[in-house]
Order: sequence, then C-alpha cells, then structure tokens
Amino acid sequence: MDLVLLILGFILMLVGIAGSFLPVLPGPPVSWLGLLLLYLTQAVPNDWILLVITLAIALVVVVLDYIIPAMGTKKFGGTKAGMVGTTIGLLVAIFIPILGFLGIIVWPFVGAIIGELLNNAGRKNALRAAFGSFMGFLTGTFLKFVVSVVYLGLFIHKAWEYKETLFPFFTES
Repeated sequence: MDLVLLILGFILMLVGIAGSFLPVLPGPPVSWLGLLLLYLTQAVPNDWILLVITLAIALVVVVLDYIIPAMGTKKFGGTKAGMVGTTIGLLVAIFIPILGFLGIIVWPFVGAIIGELLNNAGRKNALRAAFGSFMGFLTGTFLKFVVSVVYLGLFIHKAWEYKETLFPFFTES
C-alpha cells in the first residue's frame, strides 16, 4: 500500500507543477495532496506541523493568485474599474475557458482594458493598466510554480530519507 501511496503522491506532485500554469488546476494544493499521501504511508513518520504549514502556504498562494493581478493593475496606474475588469477577466478565463491556456493571459488583460476604457481612461492608460494585470499574472504563476517545486523537493527528500522502508526490495543485503 505504501508504494501505491508513493506513486499517487508523486503523480500529484507532477500534476501540481502543471497546475501552476493551467488555470483549471490549483497547483500548490494538488502538490500538497501529494505530500499528504507520502506522509500517510507507514514508512514516513507523520509530521503534522509540516503538513499544516505547507497547507497554509498552498492556500495563501491560491488566494494571492487571484489578488496579485488586480494589484498589478493598480500599481501600473489602473483604477478600481481596471481592477474589477481584471477580476472579471480572470473569472471569464476560469469559467469559460475560451482560448484554452492563453485565455488566462488574454482575458484579464482584456478585462483591464475594457474596465479602464469604460472608466474614461485613455488608451495609453488602459494599456498600461492591462500590462500591470499581465505582470501580476506572471508573478502569481511564478509563485505557484516555485511553491509546487519546493513541495516536490520536500517529497523527494522525504522519500529518499526513508527509501529502505518504502522500497524494501531495493535494500542491499
């Protein structure tokens, strides 16, 4: 059973890394599930403090992933209308996945432009705010990717540390 949990956990780690880039998969929480499966094996001792801390980090990163693009819009001169447009664009990208992977990049950008134009901002200001939205998206994606890779590192480290117990058929006699 430990080997099944280990394999499923490793698969979740890889899916979590992919989820850092794909809007339909929450990368860090999926990676965290992989860590949880590793710690549910009988070979690896439970470390509930580590699991709680890594879960909290994963959840904070998910929340930040929705906040950072709006903050980027504001930092680059966007108004509240631009931030609302960015958020609506993110929701469109999530619930109506037109354009696939590109939608998560395009729709917040388009939403910020539309929000700024509806707020009577000039085209230049609208484009600058949309660029801020795009930079916020890249920042959020990078943050999710880093957290998912760190979780993979923790997974590999713990699996390697307890390899004799996890893989008894590989032990040297």
